[in-house]
Amino acid sequence: MPLAQSLAAKGFTVKGSTTSAEKVNDLKTVGIQPYLLKLESELEGESSDDFFNTDLLFINIPPGLRVNSPDYYLSQLASLMKVVNESTIQKIIFISTTSVYSELNRDVTEADADKEHPLFKAEQFILQSFKGSQVAILRCGGLMGYDRIPAKYFAGKKGLTTGDIRVNYVHRDDVIGIVEMIFEKDIWGETFNVVAPEHPIRQEVYEKACREYNYEMPEFVISKEPHDFKIVSPQKLLDVTGYVFRYANPLNFHYERKEK
Repeated sequence: MPLAQSLAAKGFTVKGSTTSAEKVNDLKTVGIQPYLLKLESELEGESSDDFFNTDLLFINIPPGLRVNSPDYYLSQLASLMKVVNESTIQKIIFISTTSVYSELNRDVTEADADKEHPLFKAEQFILQSFKGSQVAILRCGGLMGYDRIPAKYFAGKKGLTTGDIRVNYVHRDDVIGIVEMIFEKDIWGETFNVVAPEHPIRQEVYEKACREYNYEMPEFVISKEPHDFKIVSPQKLLDVTGYVFRYANPLNFHYERKEK
């Protein structure tokens, strides 16, 4: 929604799909043309042909791997791509995740993806089903910013043993900035890690956010055994695109606490 709002404010015609009838008016209110679509093994919904009558498709579909099988997610994408390949769409941005990397106890780059991970297979399916040279895959780190405050998820918790692990976070404003830059600069045929360049440890990030946004401080303890970790590098993104992160350090992320 924030990406669609940003694009609409810049004068783009933006179409947005939702599975919820209640959200149709929300999309209209912020200048987005709403479409009620449901992606199962077949695409369901009225006016889907009109929805796909566009130049660029932004795909951000949660795979739901906790409740659905990887095969189900791939069947969703298969039904989507069948329609896409019969449409006017010329470019695709596909949102993936840094969970495609295992904890290798070192810095990881785009070449280090676990080829058996369901999201990696989904990336490959999109590339093979469409013109791969016209696809951009963005592997996003932990999305933070505004009401997504890391402190609130761990406030007051005791006995946390992962305080010394370095975070792979990215601010929502930077994700939007990078997506918009991809098509404004016409950068396609690439896979990028979308993660803030700096990686402070979790304890620093959580405690600072707790102090600044009035959450109960969590308790960290030293783990008996070292935890496996990964540090996801955005260096390829920086080198290829020249993007300058608005929030390079998760310790400086902007949040907005919403009171209940």
